[in-house]
Amino acid sequence: MSQPLPASGSQTRSWPLWKPVLFLLVVAVGLYYVKWQPYYGKAFVAAESHSIGGSILADGAHNPWMAAWQYALTYFAAVWKAALLGVLVGSLVQVLIPRDWLVRTLGHQRFSGTLLGSLIALPGMMCTCCAAPVAAGLRRQSVSSGAALAFWLSNPVLNPATLIFMGFVLGWQFAAMRLAAGVIMVLGVAWLVQRLTANDAPPASEAVTTLPACENAPQPFLRRWLAALWTLFWSTIPVYILAVLLLGAARVWLFPHAEGAVDNSLLWIIGLALAGCLFVIPTAAEIPIVQAMMLAGMGPGPALALLMTLPAVSLPSLLMLKKAFSAKALCLTAALVALCGILTGMVGMFIF
Repeated sequence: MSQPLPASGSQTRSWPLWKPVLFLLVVAVGLYYVKWQPYYGKAFVAAESHSIGGSILADGAHNPWMAAWQYALTYFAAVWKAALLGVLVGSLVQVLIPRDWLVRTLGHQRFSGTLLGSLIALPGMMCTCCAAPVAAGLRRQSVSSGAALAFWLSNPVLNPATLIFMGFVLGWQFAAMRLAAGVIMVLGVAWLVQRLTANDAPPASEAVTTLPACENAPQPFLRRWLAALWTLFWSTIPVYILAVLLLGAARVWLFPHAEGAVDNSLLWIIGLALAGCLFVIPTAAEIPIVQAMMLAGMGPGPALALLMTLPAVSLPSLLMLKKAFSAKALCLTAALVALCGILTGMVGMFIF
C-alpha cells in the first residue's frame, strides 16, 4: 500500500517549538516516574537477591471467576501507571508532533524506518499493552506499519531493564539469547509483516479517527488533544480490561502448575510458545514466571519459548490494535512471534 505523501515543509517550519518540547517533557517526566527510577532500584535488588519478586501466576484460584478477579487486581495494580502514560503519549503524539515529519522519518516502507521505530522504543521499556496505544497513535499519524510494529514489539522484547534483570536472575546466557533472538524477531517480524500486507487496505476506522495534520485545523489545541485522547482511550482500554479478565480466568488451563510436568521437549516448547502469545503480563513478569517454573522442573527450551513470546504480544494488546492494523497484519504478527519463540526454544533445548 502506498504511503501518503508528506505535506509541504512549511508545516514543520511553522510548527510551534513548544509543542515538541512539551511532548518530550511529558515523555521524559512520565518515563522517569513510571519506569526509569523504579527500575534503577530494582536492578540492585535483582543483583543482590537474584529475584525480582514472585510469579504473577502463583496461588491462583481454581474458580474461573475468582481467578479472573484476582489476576486483574494484581495485573492492573502493576501496570496502571504505565497504561495511563501509554494512552497519554499516544494521544499527544497526534497533536504535538508534526505529521509530515513523522511521515518522512517513519512513514516510508524502507528497512531504515523499521530500524528507527525499534530504536526509539528502547527508552520506553513498556509492556506490550502499555505500548499499544502509542503504536496506535503513531499509525493515526501515517507512520508505516513496519515502524509502528517495530516500536510496539521492541518496547517489551528489547527492554534494557528486563535484560539486566534477566541476567541477574536467570543467568546471562538467557539474557544474551533473549537479546540476539529478540533483535531478529522485532526487526524480522515488523519488516516481513509490512512486506506481506503492503497492498492491503488500511482499517476503515483509521481514516475516520485521523486528526487534522497541521496547526491550521479549526479546533483549538486542547479540543484536538481531548478528542484524540478520548478516541484512543475508547478504542483500546475497554477491550483491554475485558481481555485481561478473560485471560485471568483461563490461566489455570494455559499454564501447568504440577512439578516436573514441563520437560525439555518440543511439544512443550510449542504449547508454551502459543500460550505465551495469548497471555498478558506486566513488564518483566516473564522472569519470575520462568524462574518459578524452572525450579519446578521446566527445561531451558520451554523457558526460552516463554521468555520470547510472553512479553512480545498478547490477546489484549492485539485487540487494542485492531483499529490501527489490519486483521491480517495482527494475525501474521502473532504467528511469526510464536514461530520465533518455538525456534528459539528449539535452539535452547540443544545448547543449554
